[in-house]
Amino acid sequence: MTTELRVLRPSEWNQWFQCLELAFGVVEPPELRELDEQLTEHQRSLGIWDGTDVVGTAGAFSFRVAVPGGALVPAAGVTMVSVASTHRRRGLLTSMMRRQLDDVRALGEPIAVLTASEPAIYGRFGYGVASRQMSLTIDSDRVRLTVPEGTDEVRLRRARPGEATAACEGVYAQLVAGRPGTPTHGPGWEQKMMADPVSSRQGGSALQCVLAERDGEIVGCVTYHIKPDWDPTGPKGTVAVRSLAALDPATYAALWRFVFEIDLTSTVEALNRPVDDAVLHLVSDVRRCNVRVRDSLYVRLVELGAALEARTYRAPVDVVFEVEDAFCPWNAGRWRLTSDLKGAATCRRTDDAADLALSVRELGSAYLGGESLSAMALAGQVRELRAGALVEASLAFSSDAAPWLPHGF
Repeated sequence: MTTELRVLRPSEWNQWFQCLELAFGVVEPPELRELDEQLTEHQRSLGIWDGTDVVGTAGAFSFRVAVPGGALVPAAGVTMVSVASTHRRRGLLTSMMRRQLDDVRALGEPIAVLTASEPAIYGRFGYGVASRQMSLTIDSDRVRLTVPEGTDEVRLRRARPGEATAACEGVYAQLVAGRPGTPTHGPGWEQKMMADPVSSRQGGSALQCVLAERDGEIVGCVTYHIKPDWDPTGPKGTVAVRSLAALDPATYAALWRFVFEIDLTSTVEALNRPVDDAVLHLVSDVRRCNVRVRDSLYVRLVELGAALEARTYRAPVDVVFEVEDAFCPWNAGRWRLTSDLKGAATCRRTDDAADLALSVRELGSAYLGGESLSAMALAGQVRELRAGALVEASLAFSSDAAPWLPHGF
């Protein structure tokens, strides 16, 4: 029987989502499932049917994502991608990626972004690793914090997560532009950030929230779970930090100090922090923080010229790229990127000789400023055709703040 690829109808969502759950081997708790359905953009969701069975899924959220310079660029947040295990090696994933990127281009979104369940999947469709995330497991019995002046002036108070949602969203919104890779939140996402199903606590407490105030204004917040544990020597619980954000260094330090000093705990665990997190400069012993780094956000340049013009550059640049892009051939060819730091960058097609040769995947990796073109050249993924062009482009593409995706989608 032939398969049919088409846009999801709202009435089909349960069946469509069950295909996704089966592929990932999980069943969403009812409260999260209801929220997932509310957030689903049906007109941007694709399904593949084999008769009456759903055998493939793919969706997208309409995001705006921060890029170097602080602009918020329209982006397709690719999500809920699956293929039934009974239908492997039939080109179903390729057909959904083809349709989806065509739709993204038609909507005028310069980039698409995603997180990958497995790193090897999406490179062949032009996605490159553009940000990484750091995980910490800190021995808070032995690690101490050196905090900046003003930390003691920050007032902390507990709040119920549901009652603190608006305050935490306010802090998040003020931080978005300063961190490439961070998406803005549309309606409903504030609930996603505070969702707390029992099945997701992994033995921990209900979600807890502490707000930081100065002069009557909310300037930071932390959400976390407590995982109690004891051994013959006494308590050794874990503080599992879900989110921690602050508008200034003293508030940031005050929130970290708070989670370090929670009674009956000896470990602070934070599984998703930026790789340049300031906490690394507050701790007395980084070796006892068990630092791990992994891939996070993948970027696909859908309209190459518009995407490169949407961000700013750290240094003047005038470089011609020879770009390979077999999956979206409208991007292939030579592009001249210029910026003198005084105005908007321009990226136009050109017949001039190329300075650097690479694929759209490497440009996607470099796009948010976290992955070095020079490092990729050492791996043989970027070729320098004009002496000096690699250093020039690598510096221009770099970002002061490391890109970071604060949460999945």
